[in-house]
Amino acid sequence: MAFKKRTLFRTVVLALFVTFLTSNIYAQSEQQFETDPVILNRIDQWQDLKFGLMMHWGIYAQWGVVESWSICNEPWISRDGAPYTEYKAKYQALNKTFNPTEFDPESWAKLAKDCGMKYFVFTTKHHDGFCMYDTKETDYSVTGKDCPFSRNPNADVTGALVNAFRNQGLWTGLYFSKPDWHCPDYWAPEWATPDRNVNYDPAKNPERWEKYCDFTRKQLHELANNYGDIDILWLDGGWVRPAWSVDEECRDWLGCQGWIQDIDMPRVAKDVRANNPDLIIVDRSVHGKYENYRTPEQQVPDTLLPYPWETCMSMGDSWSYVATDNYKSTNRLIHLLIDIVAKGGNFLLNVGPSPEGTLPQTAVERLQDMGKWLSVNGKAIYNTRPCLPYCCGQVRFTQSKEGQRYALLLCPENEPVPDTYTFTGMEKPVKTGKAAILGTSEKATITKKGDEYTITLPKGVRQKAKAAVVVVL
Repeated sequence: MAFKKRTLFRTVVLALFVTFLTSNIYAQSEQQFETDPVILNRIDQWQDLKFGLMMHWGIYAQWGVVESWSICNEPWISRDGAPYTEYKAKYQALNKTFNPTEFDPESWAKLAKDCGMKYFVFTTKHHDGFCMYDTKETDYSVTGKDCPFSRNPNADVTGALVNAFRNQGLWTGLYFSKPDWHCPDYWAPEWATPDRNVNYDPAKNPERWEKYCDFTRKQLHELANNYGDIDILWLDGGWVRPAWSVDEECRDWLGCQGWIQDIDMPRVAKDVRANNPDLIIVDRSVHGKYENYRTPEQQVPDTLLPYPWETCMSMGDSWSYVATDNYKSTNRLIHLLIDIVAKGGNFLLNVGPSPEGTLPQTAVERLQDMGKWLSVNGKAIYNTRPCLPYCCGQVRFTQSKEGQRYALLLCPENEPVPDTYTFTGMEKPVKTGKAAILGTSEKATITKKGDEYTITLPKGVRQKAKAAVVVVL
C-alpha cells in the first residue's frame, strides 16, 4: 500500500509553562456506579490514551451499505424499493462471497501506531449476526465453511487483528452486538420482524429467551477467553437492556411492543472478568455499573462531563465502507481531537475497510497527517486532563498531570492564520512574556490587558502554518 507523505501545521500548540496544579475536574462523580478500584484504575489509564481507531467491517462492505441496518424493517430505512424479504435473503447470503484476500492486519496495526493511535475497537459481530471471529456457536461467521475466506490463514479476522495491534503496543477492544438478527432465538423465523427488537415476548417465552441469552453469553465467553487479555469489551445494541434502565432516552428503541430484553449483565460481567479482572466493559447507553465509560456517537459534548467518555465518530459519512464516502478534512479531524481532549474525552475515530480488505487511501492519508501533527504536539494531547477554562474562542487548553498547561490555537482552514489569539477566564494567572511553541525554536509573545490575554504569533510560524498541506474533499 503506497502512502503519501504530507506535512501539517494547521494547528499551533503553545506550551505555556505554568507551575500550578488544578483539581482533576474529571474525577469520578457520584453518578458513577463502578466502585472496584482495579477497574477504576484501568479506566484512568484508558483516559491517558486519548486517540483510538474503530473499524466497522463485515459482509455489508461488499454492497457499500450502512452496516446491518438495511435488513431492519423500520420506516426510516431505504432499500431503493427492493422487496424486504427478497433483499434480506440476498443480504444474509453475503457470507458466501466475502473474501477479503488483501487483508493485511500487520499493516493496519503499524499505520495506527504511526498515526498516534493508542487503542483500537473492532466489530467482532454487528447486528446482522455475521461473526468476524472463530466462534463455535454458529456457522454464520468468517470461519464458517460457506465463507470463501475461511480457507485463508487470517480467516479468524479478530484474532489476526488482536495479535497485530497488541504487537504494536495498542490496547485491544472488541465490539459486540447484543442483538443478533440472524439468530432464530432473537428474530424467530415463524414471526414477522417489525423492528430492531426481538420479535416475541421474552416474558411469555422465557425458555426461548434464555436460549438466546445462553447463546450470547457463550459468544462473549469466547471473545473474553480466546484472545488473551483484551482491554475493552464494547457492547452495542442498547435496546437489549434490563427493565430498571429503561428511560425516556431509550424508550423508542424498544419498538412497537416495548418488550424487555435482559441478558443478565451481572452474570456476563462475572464471566468475562473471571480471567481478566481489570477488563473495561462498555454496555452502551445502559448507565450504571457496566457502562464504565460513555460513548456519545457522532457528536462532541458542549462542555465537560462528570464521567469518563469517548466520542465515537466516523471519518466519513458512513460507519462502513462506501466507495464514494465524503471524508472529513485533516484540519477538521485535528480540531475535533483537540476539542474532545480539552473537554476530557477520548476520540475513537472509525474507518471502514473495503470488501477486498484494504483501507481507503484518503482515510490513510488523513490518519498519516494526524500522526505527523501528533508526533510534534502529542505532549498537549496524551496523558492530559482538562483544566479551567478548557476553551475560549479559538483557543483550547489542556494540562499534564504535573500541571504544565498548553494552549492549542485552532487555525482556520484555507484562510490566513491570525496574527493574534485572545482568551480570558483563566482560573489562575498565566505568566506573560515568551512562550515556547512545540516543534519550533520560535516563541510566541503573551501579553495581558485587564482580564484578557493576547497571544501574538511570530511571522515565521504564521507563514509555515499558511503553507501547510490540508486535504479537502
